[in-house]
Amino acid sequence: MNLVPESIKRLLFLSLLLVSLLPPGWTQFPPPAGQPGTTAIYKDSSVFKTWASQCSVNRGFINFVDTTVTFQGSNKASYGMDADGTSLPDNFVVSLGDRGVATLQFPGYIYNGPGPDFAVFENGFGDDFLELGYVEVSSDGQHFIRFPGVSLTPESPQIPTFGTLDATKIHNFAGKYRVFYGTPFDLSDISDSSGISLNAITHVRITDVGGSILPGYQSFDSQGHVVNDPWPTPFNTCGFDLDAVGVIHFAALALDDPGNSFFLRVYPNPVQTILHIQSPVVSSIEIILYNSIGLKVFSNRSVAQAPVDFDMTSLPAGIYYLKCISNSGLVPAVKVIKL
Repeated sequence: MNLVPESIKRLLFLSLLLVSLLPPGWTQFPPPAGQPGTTAIYKDSSVFKTWASQCSVNRGFINFVDTTVTFQGSNKASYGMDADGTSLPDNFVVSLGDRGVATLQFPGYIYNGPGPDFAVFENGFGDDFLELGYVEVSSDGQHFIRFPGVSLTPESPQIPTFGTLDATKIHNFAGKYRVFYGTPFDLSDISDSSGISLNAITHVRITDVGGSILPGYQSFDSQGHVVNDPWPTPFNTCGFDLDAVGVIHFAALALDDPGNSFFLRVYPNPVQTILHIQSPVVSSIEIILYNSIGLKVFSNRSVAQAPVDFDMTSLPAGIYYLKCISNSGLVPAVKVIKL
């Protein structure tokens, strides 16, 4: 029996058609920090488990369209030091310059958990003066996957040097939020990517978008829109200003001795369901898991280069100890937390 009158059907159809015909700029993403529905995360939030420990910056020009332009004797960004991109957000930043690149590493691994997995902090001094950066991740430092950023800012005219952006038109770009508020990123957004382990992210790379709308110098989002942000900014502080990268879902390095004779990845840790164990160095390992009172839970011998997966779903929450015997002998136990 058809309980929906034809008039209601026609109204619903016309409503859906109208929405489909709206210009892209009508699409709304989360608003600035402090507003209802925002995804901004304050720097002191307890969700952050650790922060980037290493940062390497390849500076960009202060004007990549005309590289003869200089500021205080240099044609490249020069504000801050590489180390200013590490540790907690403190508004001591490193400026990347036009299309400059920062590559960050961590004291362990970022893994794909529920919701956002890490957040990037810039130093925007307001909710609308925003400088954007592409965000990419890697599990080997070589092969990077870019988050599908979307910029619905009108493609012209050029956003001027001190122009403004609307955060509700920006998604999956670093720099969406003001100083001390991180822009979150969820690894699930790139779950269909190949050549990367989403449970063992070792590197985050941030690249200034450039921001120019001039033909030949344009940058594009994942949908083919020109990314328009404040440009030119011909100062030593130009481009994306990196403050910090905070990790929400963090797996500590288990073992990593200076001689590289044994290297073990145990992730995610804490774990809820599947525990992954891997070593790219030794040929095989015997894995033994004990509970907190020393009773053996399971053991397994496996080729180490391929991850070994253990289903811990049925185990009670608590602390466990992972012992590994490699072809070079017994190695120290690793504490595993089952949530």
